Amino acid sequence: MTKAIPWENHRLHKMDKGTGLRPVILIIALVSFCEARVVKVPVGSLVHVEGQAVSIRCDVSDYEGPRDQDFEWYLVLADEKLLSIVSTFDSNFVDSSMRDRVNSGEISYNKLGDAAVELKFKKVRATDSGVYRCSTPSTDSVVRGNYYADVELKVIGDSLKVAPVIPKSAVSEGESVELQCSATRGFTEHTFLSVTWSFRKESSPLEEILTFGPDDKIKVGRNYTQRYTDGGLQLDLRGSGFYGLILKRAKPSDQGEYVCAAQEWVRQGEEGRNWRKILEKSEEMGKVVVTPTELQFKVTLTASLNPQSTSEPTELRCEVVDLLHLQDGRLGVTWSYSTNTPGDVSQKKLTIASLNEQGALIADSQYQQRLDSGDIAVTRRESNIFILRMLQTRDVDMGSYSCAVTAWKPTKQSGWEKTKEVQSAPVTVQWTPKIPVLQVVAHRVREASTGGSTFEMSCQVTGQNLKNLGYSVLIRFEETAGGKSRKVLSLSQDSVLQLEEWSEPSRIDSVVLEKTGQLEYRFRLYGAQVTDRGVYYCDVTAWTRHQSQDWIKAVSAESNKIEIAFLHSGPVFNISIHSEANNVSPGDTVQMKCIISILEASPNTGDMAFDVRWFHKTDRAVDNGVQPLISMDRWGVVKKTGSNETSLERTDRHTFVLSLHKIEDRDVGEYYCTATPWLLSPATGAWNKEKDLTSASSFLSVKTQLWESLKMPVGYGLAAALIAGLLSVLLGLAVAHCCFSRNPMHTPRSRNKLMDHLEMD
Repeated sequence: MTKAIPWENHRLHKMDKGTGLRPVILIIALVSFCEARVVKVPVGSLVHVEGQAVSIRCDVSDYEGPRDQDFEWYLVLADEKLLSIVSTFDSNFVDSSMRDRVNSGEISYNKLGDAAVELKFKKVRATDSGVYRCSTPSTDSVVRGNYYADVELKVIGDSLKVAPVIPKSAVSEGESVELQCSATRGFTEHTFLSVTWSFRKESSPLEEILTFGPDDKIKVGRNYTQRYTDGGLQLDLRGSGFYGLILKRAKPSDQGEYVCAAQEWVRQGEEGRNWRKILEKSEEMGKVVVTPTELQFKVTLTASLNPQSTSEPTELRCEVVDLLHLQDGRLGVTWSYSTNTPGDVSQKKLTIASLNEQGALIADSQYQQRLDSGDIAVTRRESNIFILRMLQTRDVDMGSYSCAVTAWKPTKQSGWEKTKEVQSAPVTVQWTPKIPVLQVVAHRVREASTGGSTFEMSCQVTGQNLKNLGYSVLIRFEETAGGKSRKVLSLSQDSVLQLEEWSEPSRIDSVVLEKTGQLEYRFRLYGAQVTDRGVYYCDVTAWTRHQSQDWIKAVSAESNKIEIAFLHSGPVFNISIHSEANNVSPGDTVQMKCIISILEASPNTGDMAFDVRWFHKTDRAVDNGVQPLISMDRWGVVKKTGSNETSLERTDRHTFVLSLHKIEDRDVGEYYCTATPWLLSPATGAWNKEKDLTSASSFLSVKTQLWESLKMPVGYGLAAALIAGLLSVLLGLAVAHCCFSRNPMHTPRSRNKLMDHLEMD
């Protein structure tokens, strides 16, 4: 079935034959037609109060021409005439009636970007109400879209008045406190009111109690949610601008200054979804005094132990005095800490821990670990005395401390209600911290003058302004002063000895580090080798530990460097590699020789031995951490890490032969050998290790026979062809059988034809 093509598509298809340019031009034209200049201003009316600063934003998008666009602002008059206000490109644009306000800066514009601007009024007037037009001169090749947008500005008078009243400013505990607030305004269309009651105790910041409006909803302050839920806050809305809030069952904590604030709001944005506050006025309502019926007391805080340096104990004593009418009530305490000095208005307190009315300890997360370990203890010594004790005061503990004692009385529901809280005056814990100092001096005790001799040095540690100490010592080695450092062995602050980067199995017992005095450590190196020459020094760290806690690093220092620099009078060695063949066939055997030659004085045969290692490096191998293919130590013991088809033998005193049997493709690559000479010292009878030697490399390649490379793909191809042929034959037989067995006309027609032949005969 052929689908009909619309005439327009047919014509477009016909145009495409040839160059194919006209459809592209049409598509570009369609896309360009979809893009049109858009000028935007805020949606809806903008309502502001007379005397406020006002800014009206205007944006343009989807335009052609230069990125930086110009703007013009007009006031649309009643007869649709336009009054010029400001222009971003023409200073003479302003109308004469607006020139004085523009020149004085009372009316101005601010470019917010290439495609955005705002019209600004320093103090908007009631006469500024009207419709404002933002216009953009055309930079487009074709006029399309909108080139201006209008927005209405409404300027209302400041008619909001707030008159607060507290009918009874002194009440007894348990009575109600009425907070009456009258908020009135001249009626203005589309504006709404809200009223907020707030509370302030002494110099503390203002705290919100409850807000009603602007959408007749109630918002309760964070610390008054439970009280509102329990019916302790009640609104009194009598109308005619009267707003009342009743605090039921007044508490001593309700004593303080109260403030009433009224806010005027407008709806803004699409469909008026957003609220914007345009005016707010607040008035002090006055102070409310709540006379307690309970349960009176004072709190004093003193430092019975005041530390003078780090790690000394601190003990603070919080005592309740002049206690009256407690009866069957209980006392609790909260300990607080601040890094600031007393009297600082920006002082921020951190809670350390509390003892509640049940006597249970409630720790702050920052101090939980120290309280669990016993480093800080909060206890009740007597019914009216609370103690905060720090067993080992730290530098970070310096600051101001205070305690707040809370009185609790039983409720009818078998619970407890807080009736009063009294804060103590702060106590300062302060001392002049002393910077810890650590000094380490190394001395040579025994010099290694020849290979095989013993080297010994001591490190003396001196510390100042450190307490509860433990020292860890690390011996470091540098082949050349200032070069790369290598760790030898260490002794921890818990006296645990550990080998670091000293990994020679035959020389594990050659290094010793021990503590020989209260502040002295000694390092010994037995049987110094040529490879041990360099500088040694102590890296010491001082650690402090508070009770039942982990070690804390205090300070570190390094000693001066002691050098091992004995002269090497032994022979000079050279190493080379020789291969009989570099390009062999699979299955062949290849031998490579590692030859060590002596360039200077030669010792006796029995006074010299070698550790020899052979390496195989392929293209995929990484140089770091390459394991030897096969090795022979100076005692003649051979170790393999590669295949079993390799062997290593020593043919004479300086020649070590690597044999690769039954060569395969995986044997291709570079081969090289390394050797470590050992010399027997006639003076000490000890074996001395010389520097390692590394030979050049030799590349081994394996020939590939033509038939060997082809027999596998040819075999796979023949097998695949045979299988495909068999499947084709089987498929043909199956199809033929199916067709003949299911054709109803085939058998009768053949039988009739046969009978006809028989009758004719």
